[in-house]
Formats: sequence, structure tokens, C-alpha cells
Amino acid sequence: MPTSKHLTPKRPTLPRRVLTSAEFSQLADVPPETEWFGNIDNLHTRRAYRNDLKEFMTFAGVRTPVELRLITRAHVIAWRKDLDARKLAPGSIRRKMSALSSLYAFMTDKNAVATNPVKGVKRPKVDSYEGKTPAIADKEARQLMSLPNEKGLKGLRDRALLATLLYHGLRREELCKLKVKDIHSRRGVPHLRVHGKGSKTRYIPLHAGTQALLNDYLDEARHAADTEGALFRPVSNNRTGNLDNPITPDGVYKLVRRYALGLGLKIGAHALRATAATNALDHDADITKVQEWLGHANIATTRIYDRRRMKVEDSPTFKVSY
Repeated sequence: MPTSKHLTPKRPTLPRRVLTSAEFSQLADVPPETEWFGNIDNLHTRRAYRNDLKEFMTFAGVRTPVELRLITRAHVIAWRKDLDARKLAPGSIRRKMSALSSLYAFMTDKNAVATNPVKGVKRPKVDSYEGKTPAIADKEARQLMSLPNEKGLKGLRDRALLATLLYHGLRREELCKLKVKDIHSRRGVPHLRVHGKGSKTRYIPLHAGTQALLNDYLDEARHAADTEGALFRPVSNNRTGNLDNPITPDGVYKLVRRYALGLGLKIGAHALRATAATNALDHDADITKVQEWLGHANIATTRIYDRRRMKVEDSPTFKVSY
């Protein structure tokens, strides 16, 4: 006969509470203004938006986040006029207003304000869809990839790095985040797993030439087995001697800049992304596929790199015949 011990139902084990009651109450009272800022993952965006918001709060005389709920469209219009009077670039003004609009869109969703005061306020027009970041010619791209002529680790790394940028259109931050394991096979095709803006992951087929260069680099670097480690690493470190950390975005910029100057070009790493996008579009890649490839949220950003309509040889000038 079963004993009372066997008849008593087992009490389920509750998960351990990590937050104290006081901490729980504090987080429940976090204002939406602070919550909005905490949801911005990208460090560069956080820095820019923080500065833009501080600038607006100073202009409007706002001293606490809660006072932002009293802002009206008239305040935003006055700020935009002040930015115009200071002769700021249209792109800078648009970004500042986008930061403010993003905040109020979030606050509207949280019912902290009734409407977004930035909505409907005119923003300066951009001069054209042509990107300001230059794209280099195909010949220059080939020359750039051939410049690292060292036979050791540095030359192998730099050739692989330049090819990864020029054949795959990565941002330099995305290149720095690549781990060895991010080179992997999908449906039998080698791919790069790219960790983009907004914590979005995309998968890009690996160019055969880049794959060969990466294999040569990893064979020489001897960290192919360190799958959780950084793919691109420094080849020297006079300060700490640690060579396991990823190369930094500043390091990528300086590397590209140094080789580009060897060709007489004053460009940075973003110019290689522009070159990859422009080249793909020039060779009839579908613009929506290029948008996905580059990790753009809006196709209007991708159109900046579409220079096909600006080809000199297609100008109506050369169609005129008398």
C-alpha cells in the first residue's frame, strides 16, 4: 500500500529569482525615454543619438527626460531653423531629426506622448542620390589587392582582408566581428556569416578567390582550429604582445588607407564597400539582392551606389545628331 510520502505531490522547483524586489520596482519605473536609449545596440548610433538628443535638450531648455513629453512641433521647427542657420550639412540635420523622431516614435508606442512632434516637420533634401563615398575603378581594385607583396603572415592577411572587403561589401566593423567559425558551408556552398547592424545576421556566399586567400592566411596564422576566435587578427603587438584579439576598425581603416596611398588614392575602408556595391550593380546584379547583400534596411540607401544612370557614354549629349 502506498504511503503518504508517495501520495504527496512533488512541489515544482521554481526558478531562482535574480532581481530583488527593490530592483524589480526600479526597473518597472524606468521611463520610456531611458528604455528607448537602452534598446539601441550599435555603439556608433548610440553615441550619435546621445549627442543629438543632448543638443536638442539644451536648445529647448529640457533638464530631465520627463520634460521631453512637453515638447511640441513648434519646438522641433524652431530647432530645425536653428540647425539651418548654423549652416549644418543637410545629412547632419536629417540624422539629428531622425534621432529625435526615433525617440518620440518609441514614446508614442509606450503611450508616453499622444503624437510624435517630429512627424510632419520638413527635413532638408539631399542634393542627389549619388554617394559621397568614392568607388574606385576595377583596375584600381585589382591593383590594390596585389599591393601586399610580403611573403609572410602580414602579406597573406592583408591580401585576404582586402579581398574580403572588395568581393563581399562588408562594413569594417562587420569584418572585425568575423570569427573563424563564420566561414562555413550552407547547402554545400562556402559562406560568410556576417553580423551586421541592429544585431542582424546575413549569409554571403564566399568568393572562390577570397576563400583561397583566407585558407593561405589561416594556414600561416595557425588559428584555423580556434573556431570561436577572431578571423582577422593583428600580426604584431608591441604593447601587450597579445595577438588573439580581433583587428580593430581603426586598424582596418589605416591598413586600407596605407595601401591606397600607394596608388595615389585618398580613400578609406568604406570606399571598398562602395566599390563592391557599384561593381555588382554595373554588372547587372538585382538591386534588391544588392540591398540584402549589403545589409541595408532601406533600398534608398542602396540606390546611392547605383551609378549606372550617370555613365557619361549614356548621356543624351551623344545621341544628338544634326
